Amino acid sequence: MNQQNNNLIKLNIVDINNDGEGVGKFEGKTIFVPNTVTGDVVLVQLNFIKQKYAYGKIKKIIHSSPYRIRPSCIVADKCGGCQWQHISPEYQLYIKQNKIIQSLQRIGRFKDVFVLPILSSSQIFGYRNKATYPLGYSKFGNVNAGYYQRYSHKLINLNQCPIQDSRLNSFLAEIKVDIEKQGWSIYNEKTYQGHLRHLALRIGQNSGEVLLTLISTTGNITKIKEQAKLWLERYPNLVGVLVNKNSEKNNKIFGNQTFSIVGKPFLKERFFNIDFKLRPDTFFQVNAQSAETLLHSLLDNLILTGKEKIVDAYCGIGTFTLPLAKRISHAIGIEISHDSIEQAKANAELNNINNVEFYQGAVKDILPTLNIFPDIVLLDPPRKGCDDSVIETLREICPPLIIYISCQPSTLARDLKKICYQNLYKILWVQPVDFFPSDISSRVNCSN
Repeated sequence: MNQQNNNLIKLNIVDINNDGEGVGKFEGKTIFVPNTVTGDVVLVQLNFIKQKYAYGKIKKIIHSSPYRIRPSCIVADKCGGCQWQHISPEYQLYIKQNKIIQSLQRIGRFKDVFVLPILSSSQIFGYRNKATYPLGYSKFGNVNAGYYQRYSHKLINLNQCPIQDSRLNSFLAEIKVDIEKQGWSIYNEKTYQGHLRHLALRIGQNSGEVLLTLISTTGNITKIKEQAKLWLERYPNLVGVLVNKNSEKNNKIFGNQTFSIVGKPFLKERFFNIDFKLRPDTFFQVNAQSAETLLHSLLDNLILTGKEKIVDAYCGIGTFTLPLAKRISHAIGIEISHDSIEQAKANAELNNINNVEFYQGAVKDILPTLNIFPDIVLLDPPRKGCDDSVIETLREICPPLIIYISCQPSTLARDLKKICYQNLYKILWVQPVDFFPSDISSRVNCSN
């Protein structure tokens, strides 16, 4: 590669990769450039050069793409919280839709799959109901809270965030000032000194209730109860203050012990006419409105009679299991997390839903042992997709209908290829739903 002027090159951005970075070609190499979009012409400084590819950083935008917009956040190009604020919402949807189609065609080898138009989020901003902010010090010794710059551990300090629920902004701006006044030490991941690691905020989008959690290397924080009481007085929607202990020398956010300091250890949220209790570390959809959109779409396409038996694999706390259980004969939920299963059972009891059973364990172990022939199996696995043994079991029991919900189109396409092998199943429809405006993720709803 011709490297002149400190590796500065002029580059036309012709595509977007799966990590949300702009893609261009220069002298036979593929160049990846964050914060660009198809149609940009940019002056790029190359900073990581390999034989067949390189990464670059924008030095100047020579010609702006018609899909480029001005970000709403002043640190959007620095903060690692979201990658696509510079791309118009309409083009974001196009990229995500096309990513799903390309995955099904290239990885799944499917032809003529009916992919419905992607359903956009009802909120472009303010949709995240949970945020966990690393803590650090500024060069002046002030307490900072924010997100790490992409590909680094440089903390970008924030006082507000446009994609989190706006009702959390006052907490973000003010709590770190209180931490500073109390003199509580901040954890240093290099020296392993200090205590406070993260500030975690969670809000019920429909209830408005808020939980505030400090994640610390110790459960004993000086004068935490006195400060927590002041927080409860200051914020009318704050229902509980907690401390989570994580003394491990790793990048895991939450530890295994959580202590309730004042107020309740959970918040209440209403989702699809079901009441849920959510703890600080409970897995729950961060965009609840898009999750409801997905569930509405699912029910519209299923046309349930009320006699069905459904198995919800990877059920979590029953987010989809419980709304479905109210519309069918019997539901079974499977989840490997013991805490999630206990919460699912408690949520079923809270809502007087008696036609549901929950089993704790790996789906690959539990699914073959069920003494029920399901009419529908709902799959909502982690990003890595389903184990091969799960797919083998599905092909053996051969339920009439499989619903696959995915946040990773590549593993979705891979698994569907295995499920549909030798035409045992046929894809009827695929319904994309955008859960993360300004980010590269999207959810996909797909049935056989």
